[in-house]
Amino acid sequence: MCAAPFPEPIDWDAPILVTMVRAALEEDLGPAGDITTNSIVPPEAVARARLLARQPAVLAGLPLAERTFRALDRRVQFQSRYADGHAVAAGETVAELAGPARAILSAERTALNFLAHLSGIATLTRRFVEAIAGTRARIRDTRKTTPLLRQLEKYAVRVGGGSNHRFGLYDAVLIKENHIALAGSLTTALQRARERAPALARPIPARSVAVPPAPLPDRLVIQVEVRTEAELREALAAGADAVLLDNVTPEAARRMVALVRAERPQCLVEVSGGVSLANVRAYADAGVDFIAVGALTHSAPAADLSLLVE
Repeated sequence: MCAAPFPEPIDWDAPILVTMVRAALEEDLGPAGDITTNSIVPPEAVARARLLARQPAVLAGLPLAERTFRALDRRVQFQSRYADGHAVAAGETVAELAGPARAILSAERTALNFLAHLSGIATLTRRFVEAIAGTRARIRDTRKTTPLLRQLEKYAVRVGGGSNHRFGLYDAVLIKENHIALAGSLTTALQRARERAPALARPIPARSVAVPPAPLPDRLVIQVEVRTEAELREALAAGADAVLLDNVTPEAARRMVALVRAERPQCLVEVSGGVSLANVRAYADAGVDFIAVGALTHSAPAADLSLLVE
């Protein structure tokens, strides 16, 4: 259940990211290429350009943007003025480019799509993190990510100052209401997970990720989703390592946290569901350890960035 600290090393030249960039460019260029640029701009033309922030933003994905431009032509020079995690103001130049004009124009949208999306996630995450400053709580993401972009989106959460929950279904145990319904009871579900899950856990192959896979813990942490005080009491009695308070009010969260601290102080408490910038502070003040915010990855607006040729 531990969050990965930022910055966590990421291999921007990992095969999975190289393939992703190539596929994204092919999606845009299709079989004919950039017919607008290729009909107007001579093959030998060179250009200089600036990548601009149109709004305040926390940058994330600059190395990926650079590799997107250079995937079309290795001669493109991409000079970032800032590193990922830096907060820029509206109107600031984020990076400068120089090189073959056709490559710069043809890769522009794909590079900006990556950068705007990831920077949007980092920007929204930073707002949530700042909203709970001074409390014990930490902002954490969920698995509500864009298919195939999870590594990048969770990276952007870290850049914004947030923490990652489990990466996938293979690296942590989270017992939810449907598991409980099929098991017959919360206690039975937790018992089965404790007995069987450790033997099922396997590390993800390094070649399929851009972030070095963390070793599996000696003992898997078992988290249980609860909605009521009665379910919470059952989870604590059954020995849950962590509980996820699902769709409870800040007032209810405060009462339930007090119960956990009194009965099993070592049990981690997370809250999820209905969390917004308007109420996140109230949840943090309730004393929870983590606040899960699905909106970080599924609803963050893209940062407004643009590229201008000089």
